[in-house]
Amino acid sequence: MILDTICAISTAYGTAGISVIRVSGDEAIEKVNKIFKGPNLTKVKSHTLHYGFILGKNKEYIDEVMIAILKSPRSFTTEDMVEISTHGGILVTNKVLKRLLEVGIRLAKPGEFTERAFVHGRIDLAESEAVMDLISAKNENALKLAMQGLRGNVSKLIDDLREELLSIIAYIEVNIDYPEYDDTIEMTNEIIKPRIEAFIKRLDEILYDANKGRLIREGVNTAIIGKPNVGKSSLLNALLKEDRAIVTDVAGTTRDTIEGSLNLGGITLNLIDTAGIRTTLDKVEKIGISRSKKAIKEAELVILVLDLSEKLTEEDEQLLELTKDKMRILVGNKKDLGKKLDIKDIIPLSVLNNEGLELLEKTILDKLKLTEINMDFNYISNIRHIQKIEEAKELLLDVINSIEIGLPIDMVEINIKKAWEILGSIIGKYHPEDLIDELFSKFCLGK
Repeated sequence: MILDTICAISTAYGTAGISVIRVSGDEAIEKVNKIFKGPNLTKVKSHTLHYGFILGKNKEYIDEVMIAILKSPRSFTTEDMVEISTHGGILVTNKVLKRLLEVGIRLAKPGEFTERAFVHGRIDLAESEAVMDLISAKNENALKLAMQGLRGNVSKLIDDLREELLSIIAYIEVNIDYPEYDDTIEMTNEIIKPRIEAFIKRLDEILYDANKGRLIREGVNTAIIGKPNVGKSSLLNALLKEDRAIVTDVAGTTRDTIEGSLNLGGITLNLIDTAGIRTTLDKVEKIGISRSKKAIKEAELVILVLDLSEKLTEEDEQLLELTKDKMRILVGNKKDLGKKLDIKDIIPLSVLNNEGLELLEKTILDKLKLTEINMDFNYISNIRHIQKIEEAKELLLDVINSIEIGLPIDMVEINIKKAWEILGSIIGKYHPEDLIDELFSKFCLGK
């Protein structure tokens, strides 16, 4: 496949020590050479670095640069590639980019470099997505997960699953084409059914671990809730170790949700400090309370803060009822003022004196069952991948149902094939074009 030559700034936009402009395509080396004063780039060896200057239309110097030459197929896109390291000013970087456009190189679309690597077969779809996961990793464990995907661990897992289904499909095909060699009903019930059941069990195990992977990759949405003036904002500030939320003695100070991220034991907590929930006539406070209830609904973990120095109030009881079905941790703040509240499994702490925070952090990890995440990083974590595995599982559950009601084997086979194709869409086999466009459009320029 012949594609035109593209270019883009690959480093973050802004002032820095250097900026890197990436060029890829059959004419990449030839066209960059037209605006370069230095060694003849068309005659140098691959994977070499060259010093010189980028020239303007009137042969004036635009910038002093270093140019890396990466010849096909030993490059990220498998095409000829040039990487130009310029000085990191915004103006000079854009002037070099403009010169590339003037000699007929097209500006790349978001994700187009990685898309070309996929199109040319250097990486599959799951590995392509891992590139973006690597860039957007929020913590060290998310980085490790992304590296597993980039190294092909996810792709190998999916290939193994598809190979297993393919062997079942092949077995069925043989018996459909040569029915005299086997009894169809016996083959379905005694051979195919247990194999499909074992396969579904394997998918269940993958999906169970996938929840860990998703939490590692995306973080845990954690809502800090409680009645007004109980210490929610103080707790947020203490956990983040910064003054993110305004703290006063006036009840109802927090009128809107306030967010922050905390890395805890290799897990990112997406913390949300909510407005105190109570009955109020204040219109602005009502809006904040409505958003607080929405945050509770969407949270994967709720930290309910109670006042340890006073007995349970009607507002506290309402919050306990509101969160009873959520994954919840009960915290009793203000233990420095004495203890009047007696509730089972409540964590006593004093945010004012910085007491009890370590116990809270340990309880969070225990509650999420993520205390042993460092042991294994072979998790599926991408939401799209998880959804596709769930779709395949549903199809195979239909296969079991079809077998049990006695459908012909060729009818049973249809959903097995569909499951095989759906798993293939994870790594880019049997993929619709619009899926590819959607995935790569989310990448940043220059990737």
